[in-house]
Formats: sequence, C-alpha cells, structure tokens
Amino acid sequence: MGQTTAALHEELTRRLGDRVRAAESLARHTSFRIGGPADVLAVPDDAAELGLVVAAAAAHGMPCTLLGAGSNLLVADGGIAGGVVKLGPGFRRLDWHPGGVVAGAAVQLGKLARAAVERGLAGLEHAEGIPGTVGGAVFMNAGAYGGDVSGAIESVEGVDAAGTVRTLSAEALAFGYRRADLPPGFVVTAVHFRLTPDDPETLAARLRTIRDRRVASQPHGAANAGSIFKNPAGDHAGRLIEAAGLKGRRIGRARISERHANFIVNEGGAAAADVQALMAEAQRAVWEWNGVWLEPEIRLVGRW
Repeated sequence: MGQTTAALHEELTRRLGDRVRAAESLARHTSFRIGGPADVLAVPDDAAELGLVVAAAAAHGMPCTLLGAGSNLLVADGGIAGGVVKLGPGFRRLDWHPGGVVAGAAVQLGKLARAAVERGLAGLEHAEGIPGTVGGAVFMNAGAYGGDVSGAIESVEGVDAAGTVRTLSAEALAFGYRRADLPPGFVVTAVHFRLTPDDPETLAARLRTIRDRRVASQPHGAANAGSIFKNPAGDHAGRLIEAAGLKGRRIGRARISERHANFIVNEGGAAAADVQALMAEAQRAVWEWNGVWLEPEIRLVGRW
C-alpha cells in the first residue's frame, strides 16, 4: 500500500471503522463478478459520511469512484485507484407520499418499480427487472421498452466533489439517451420521483408484460452487466452484433450471449480484459459490416 493510500485508509478508518477496507476485491461487488482490488473501499451510511469520504479523497489528491450496485460496470483487472464508495444500508430508505416517493440512491430500481405498482402509482413500470440502483439509474438515465427514469424524476439530492450536500432539479440534469448532465464528482444520495395514481390491476398487468418480455429475451443464470452497448438511432445493438455473426463468440471465459447479442456473460473466471476484447471485436465487426460504431453503455473504470 502506497503512502498516500495508507494515509487515506487510516483517516477513513478513524471515522468509519470497519466499514473501510484496503485492497478489497471488486469482483465481489459487481454484477459481472469481475474486477481487481480497490485501493480503499468505504461504505458510508448517510450523506454526511459520504461527504467526509469524498472530501478526504480530494484532500489526499486521490480520485473517488462510486461503485453503486456494481451493475452497468466493468472494473479493470488492475482494480481502481484511490477511494471507492459503496453506499450503505442508510441509503435504502423509501419515503412514500401521495404524489410519489423519495428513494435512497441504494434502493434497487426494479424493487422500487414493483413497490410503486403495489401502491397504484404509475411511472416506473419500464424499470421492472433493470439490474441496478436508483443512484445508478440517474447517472445512466436507465430505461427500457420506451421509457426511462427521467420522465418521473422531480429532483436529485447528492454530494458534490467538495463534499457539500446539494439538491438539483430534473431540468438542471439535461437528461439524454442513457446520460444525465451531473456535475463532475457529484454522487447521488436520493431521488424525488413524481408518480401518477392509476389502477393497480392495470399497472400490475403492464409490469407482468414487461417482465415476461425481459425474461424471454435476456440471458439468465450467468453473471453479466446488462446491455453492453447503447442502441444506435433507429436500430438495436443486439441485432447488429447478431447480424455480424458474433452470437456465442468467446474470448477467455467471456461470451457474447446466444440469447441476446448485446449481453456478454461471465462463464466463470472471466477477466475484464476478456470482456474488453469482445467489446472491441463487436465494435469492429459491426463497423465493417454496417458502418455503425457502437458506443458502450456500460462504464469501464479502473486501471486499464
């Protein structure tokens, strides 16, 4: 452990105790089950502790990376330098009110969608089955089947790069396809969702339809990170990869899914380098076949 890393680890341990770990394997914390060690992994339990972690990393001149639920993420085999944040149980609160809900950033998005439907509140049904948290959903403007979270967000609470707690309106985030214009270093802590009352049975039927479509079309039983590439305008990344003849293509222990070509699965023991190589091959093959350059939807983080 380098001197700066040791100093950060020591400072955070004084504040957070055993919720700080050095050289923690991130394969244990990602849906891909892939990733090298974090220099320092911290698990804050409220916005004040999160601000403390962010400010401490900055004071030591080290980056601070938000892990979230570890979905939509590929962590390098070399791990992640500096501080890595995984939000603790305190960020899983749900405060319901007649017009919607305030959801902590660590709440699982699909669970939130189902809970809203049970209460007869519409606006998040498309999120059924999306693997990730509310905080990650804001960052990625997560969505599926014609909907995304930006349509239901009223405002976002978080901590900025200086460790200051702030609230941003939905308009300030300038949502686009699979993106939000968050300030650099901003970490989401909670989201205010504006939802619409509707018939619970109608909503439940809509949810079942989306769940059935997802189960029928996406791989199950093997670790993955969700959709690998964004859909290009007017087309689907999975269709383009399949048309380029890459379904089932393997590199090491990583494989392009036979069920849906926009998913790469970890057959057990895959390296991040295997996945990255498959992604590069898919991009080249689709470009040569069709002239479309696929843009990653997952984030590649760490020491590449």
